[in-house]
Amino acid sequence: MSIQLFRPFTPPSPHTMKFIQNSLVILFLVSAAIAVSAQTRPLLKRTTYKTDRLDFGVGGTVEVIGAPAGSVRVEGWQNREVEISAEIEVQAETEADLAALSDATTFATEETLGRVGIVSVGLHDRQYVKRLGKKFPKNLVGMPFRIDYVIKVPRYCDLQIDGGRGDLRVSGIEGTLKLNFLETNAEIELVGGNTTGTFGTGNVNITVPTASWRGRSVDVQLASGTLNVNLPEGVNSEFDATILRSGRIENGYEELKPRVRKAAFTDKSIAAKSGLGGIPLKFTVGDGTLQISRINKTD
Repeated sequence: MSIQLFRPFTPPSPHTMKFIQNSLVILFLVSAAIAVSAQTRPLLKRTTYKTDRLDFGVGGTVEVIGAPAGSVRVEGWQNREVEISAEIEVQAETEADLAALSDATTFATEETLGRVGIVSVGLHDRQYVKRLGKKFPKNLVGMPFRIDYVIKVPRYCDLQIDGGRGDLRVSGIEGTLKLNFLETNAEIELVGGNTTGTFGTGNVNITVPTASWRGRSVDVQLASGTLNVNLPEGVNSEFDATILRSGRIENGYEELKPRVRKAAFTDKSIAAKSGLGGIPLKFTVGDGTLQISRINKTD
């Protein structure tokens, strides 16, 4: 009697082949659904706080480099100190990842004679990621985080702020202001000195609180959005407002008079003088609205 060790191969039936194919398709779809579900599950959040305080005399320069996302509020005070308060929020899928991100996300100060820099530190900086070493989980690069600042500086100092996406508030500072933000809702109260501002998108409010302010010049540009200019009664200025592409100027400040008698104002351009003239105030919007208003405050 012979023993058959191997049975002859019999091709599966068309019904069986179809079943196998359908099963593979279902398996693929289920695996893909699980992967997508894992990627889109809610991220955990962790908020930490960091403060610092350092001596800083009047007349120096404070520079703030904000995070890609986060607000910056800077207030002038009488102390010869800089006080920094930061609220740092990170997001990740696990508690272990949150801990790693929290350790890697912070701010640092750069101090030299007459200058202090406040620099946001995080995984948006490629050089910083390299310095963290190969052991740091690379899957955390790109995880969302934000740093919200409240900073107090001497009233008489120069200030430069570079920010990403978030609110901006500046008040009580008499010095040179250089402000750059990609996307913001900004409130800027001017006291004195030179002011230049460049903003990408958002709503920007510029206020000259009193006619006796000690400003030397203002030049603010907004690519897209609404720029509100609030002026007091009796301010002296050489005033220019321009819409570069689409939008309009809405002038609610009656004291503006054409610098050239026959050069009428339009909804795209105003070249005016208020009071005795003198201080150049220049405002430019690419696409949007430029609103000029009078505030109900007098000297």
